Parts: sequence; structure tokens; C-alpha cells
Amino acid sequence: MCKDYVYDKDIEQIAKEEQGEALKLQASTSTEVSHQQCSVPGLGEKFPTWETTKPELELLGHNPRRRRITSSFTIGLRGLINLGNTCFMNCIVQALTHTPILRDFFLSDRHRCEMPSPELCLVCEMSSLFRELYSGNPSPHVPYKLLHLVWIHARHLAGYRQQDAHEFLIAALDVLHRHCKGDEVGKAANNPNHCNCIIDQIFTGGLQSDVTCQACHGVSTTIDPCWDISLDLPGSCTSFWPMSPGRESSVNGESHIPGITTLTDCLRRFTRPEHLGSSAKIKCGSCQSYQESTKQLTMNKLPVVACFHFKRFEHSAKQRRKITTYISFPLELDMTPFMASSKESRMNGQLQLPTNSGNNENKYSLFAVVNHQGTLESGHYTSFIRHHKDQWFKCDDAVITKASIKDVLDSEGYLLFYHKQVLEHESEKVKEMNTQAY
Repeated sequence: MCKDYVYDKDIEQIAKEEQGEALKLQASTSTEVSHQQCSVPGLGEKFPTWETTKPELELLGHNPRRRRITSSFTIGLRGLINLGNTCFMNCIVQALTHTPILRDFFLSDRHRCEMPSPELCLVCEMSSLFRELYSGNPSPHVPYKLLHLVWIHARHLAGYRQQDAHEFLIAALDVLHRHCKGDEVGKAANNPNHCNCIIDQIFTGGLQSDVTCQACHGVSTTIDPCWDISLDLPGSCTSFWPMSPGRESSVNGESHIPGITTLTDCLRRFTRPEHLGSSAKIKCGSCQSYQESTKQLTMNKLPVVACFHFKRFEHSAKQRRKITTYISFPLELDMTPFMASSKESRMNGQLQLPTNSGNNENKYSLFAVVNHQGTLESGHYTSFIRHHKDQWFKCDDAVITKASIKDVLDSEGYLLFYHKQVLEHESEKVKEMNTQAY
């Protein structure tokens, strides 16, 4: 009548009996069943059934309907107190806690701590942080324990001086990865980092480097794991590839405006062939001699969350400065042109794309942007996060305000976070094209 879900006691009892039989069967076919084996999702998993208590029944009586997401829904929007130049940490925490698949992982209590001292586990603290930010408490949260653990595990970030948000992101992902590595059973052979922890599942991509000998045209290929892509900007000491307006300038729906560089332009420069020159000859495996060569970077495997870092802080022998060049970036991004599989579409460094590739697996949606205001010596970090659908908010430490899409796209941009629109699911025996829309 009310279209709500109900729990049938008879069906729950049948499920409990079947689960018991499955556990007996598993125990009889194995000499030793470890706790980890029983905890792996699948056959015989020990999930406790929910037996409602009297206080819970009273709460259900007062709240008969589940909470719905509306335009005024604010659960998950909670400010973070600045603990002394810690805006670099707060903006990254806001981006991570609004990463959809990471949020689902922590809010469903999937982390099982294996550290001898759980109080020093950064993943446990992140799990607690997710609960705090999605508790519905409107008062700003004080992330003092997170800061303390970062100081312990990433000592180069210790102290109250201003730090780089990008450096903090990489350090945080590294510590989280080390604290929640998957066991031998969970390792995936196709993962470039050979780890099945939640951090690698979400953030790790495969960066392919092809070095081509100019003498024999032999190609040497290496694939390295990466958590982000750092992009050069026009105006830096590194020579920038001039983009000419043409047919390819409409990639990712970015209309070409003279004088304005786009994210696609930066990615095209990042993946163009680069001549290494006579001063950087390498020994060719085929020629067995030192030859000039060209190097080209492409994406061999795309991550679920793609993070792009604009190199705005330049440190050279002559000067230290911030590059404030405006870079246009889209709400939706297609990474197909920058895949290793699309390399044959490149001719003389120019991208040739079909008008409609139709490959939805490589399409991303923007969900967070980290910005830096000020100079290299004195500045402040803020972030824009997408709460749901087209609802955007600006996070400025303890203050969270509603923002428009125009505010987001007009911002300078330092770190961009994109989430895959379609997630791929692979089984051990056969790859099935079962997809879950994001």
C-alpha cells in the first residue's frame, strides 16, 4: 500500500537457515576456514540479520518514510574548521568525501582494519570522518585527528605552515593505500599496481609510455600506475604546444575561443609525441645502439576517478611564481582520444576524431574542483563540490554556500576531479559488459 520495503520474518528465517547450511558446506570442503575467507562477500558471508529492538520500532513509528534527496537536501554538507593554515587539507577532504564510490564504500562499513594499532590507521579515521560529515550535524567538524595522523604518516606535511593541496592529495592517497591493501585473494592481475584496495580500484590508472627509435622504428612500451595527471600550462617555462582552431577543437563540447586554452588542449599536449633530441639518446633494444627517439604518453587504463592537476606553481632557477592562466574545462569529458587504443588516430601530432565515437565507457562527469586564490607565498584553498545532480556548493573551510555551475566553470581551477559515467564490472572467468550508470 505504501510502496515501502518490508522485512518478512519467514523469509528471513529461511535465509538464515540457508546461510548456515552454506557455512557448513564451506567448512566441510576446506581444512581450515579463516575469518578472512568467511568475510569475503559471496557464499557463506556472515552478515548478521537485523532484529529490531523496541527503541528502533519507536523510531520507525516516528519516521515511517525513508529520507529522500530533494533540492534542499543538505546531508553531507558540513564545514571543516581551519586548524591553522589547513585549508589545503580541508578542500581535499571535501573532494574525497564527495567522491560517490568512495562515499558508498565508507558509509557501508566495508573497511576491515588489519593494522596492529587501529588508532593509527588513516583509513579508520577517514571512515569516522565520512560518518561525521554525513551525520546531518550542521555544525562545522574539527578534523584534528586526521591532521595528527597525516603528520605522523607524512612527516614532510607536518607543521602549521601552508602546504600544497596537490601534494597533500598524493600523500593522503599513498597512506590510505598502504593502510588498506587487499589480501592475496583480492589482488587483481589486470590492476597495474597489483592491489585491489579501494584506493587503487578508484584512483589508479595506467599511463603508457611508448619510446620509438628513429632509426629502426622499434617501440619500447612501459605502463606505470598513476593517481593523477599533471598538465603544463601556457606561460610556463615549458614550451606550450600552440593549438590551432579547427575541426578537432570541438572535442568534449568545448567551443574554441581565441586566446583561451581548454583542458582538452592540455591533454592533447600531454599525449603528443615528443622528440627527445640528440642529447637524450637511448639504447634501442632492436638496434643495440644509442639512437634518437620520440616519446609519447597515452592512457592504457582509465581510473574510475580521473584527477587533473594544473601546474600553476612554477619553481625555476630564476624565479618562483604562480601561473594564473585561465583554463576552460567541461562538465563532461571524453577520454577516448587520449587512450593508447586511439593512438592510431593520431597523425603527425594532430588528433583525428570521428564525429561520434559512441564510447560511453570513457566518459566522465565533473564532481569537484579545487581552487587556489592568492600568490605563491600567501594564498588560500577552496573547493567546489557537486552534492547531487546539478547542485553545486562552495566549501571555504567552515563556510559552505550554494554555487552555480557558472561559478564552477569560471573558476581558475587547480585540481579537477572527474568520475566515470559508466562503471565496468568484470568477473574472474569472463568479462561481461554489465554496467552501472553513475
